[in-house]
Amino acid sequence: MIIDRVWYKKKHWQKVLSVSFVPIFFGFYLSKITHFGTSSSIYTEIHASGLKEIDEGELSLLTYNVAGLPDFLSSATSSRAHSIKEISGKINRFDIVNVQEDFHYHQMLYGDENRHCYRTVHKIAVPYGDGLNTLSKYPIRETKRIPWQHCSGSDCLAAKGFSFTQIEIARGVSVDVYNVHATAHDSESAAAARKQNLLQLAEYINAHSAGNAIIVMGDFNAHFSAAWDNIGWFTQKTGLKDVWTTLMKNGECPVARTSFIPKEKLALTDSCESIDKIFFRNTAYLEFSPSRYKVEKQYFSNNAGIALSDHYAISSILKWRKK
Repeated sequence: MIIDRVWYKKKHWQKVLSVSFVPIFFGFYLSKITHFGTSSSIYTEIHASGLKEIDEGELSLLTYNVAGLPDFLSSATSSRAHSIKEISGKINRFDIVNVQEDFHYHQMLYGDENRHCYRTVHKIAVPYGDGLNTLSKYPIRETKRIPWQHCSGSDCLAAKGFSFTQIEIARGVSVDVYNVHATAHDSESAAAARKQNLLQLAEYINAHSAGNAIIVMGDFNAHFSAAWDNIGWFTQKTGLKDVWTTLMKNGECPVARTSFIPKEKLALTDSCESIDKIFFRNTAYLEFSPSRYKVEKQYFSNNAGIALSDHYAISSILKWRKK
């Protein structure tokens, strides 16, 4: 999904340049600029002292693939620098935000426009790291980044995978939050790698979040409706519930079909299944109840009505209460 965009948008010499030289050049350049505007997410007791001791509340959630590649590599039609800066301010509305493809313009995403107190420290690597970051109004205790063990095609040029953060949403109440960017495309090899991605993620969740309340958000590049994907298996294996199926489909997952044709990402409505997903899992001490699901078309478009990314952000309100 990352370098492949060049093949559809640019001339032959640009294609060759992007594959041969751009990852190295921009990886070096990124290593020089992305320390600016980042902040540590290290948890301290001072953070905990500001949290209220409450038995219930609600979280506003957002997952957003921000298409953070340079303009000539990106399939997004709006200016990437201006768009990322606008996104930086607009996401302030949400309590916990997972972003994917936060690559070339990271310093703008974490710049002066953004007011989240807690943000994961950006991973820098040639060419672009994993592109995963979490921004939160609640203290982030811990962060781990796990690369995929399987990839396909151009996705192997980035360190894609998933991240784990533990976020304390009230005094003594913590949630394990996962940020995911799975292998893109629906070729046989890509679909096989993506199935392995979700197998790896399920095994990690079951090993590291056993008995914990969980929120999983990200770009899964997969559909319940696609017979070549294993999203249905993934939810069964982990005990996760999908916000979209819960609210828009009365809890029923779509039937997987070999004839399924995915909708174009910017043609989605709330009633359509998106590859960008939000999952949750209750536990013995905490119960979630989703009350809202929205494809954020209007809010994440510029003044000309052009989308700020090649995805629309997906938001949800998740109510919680102690059992």
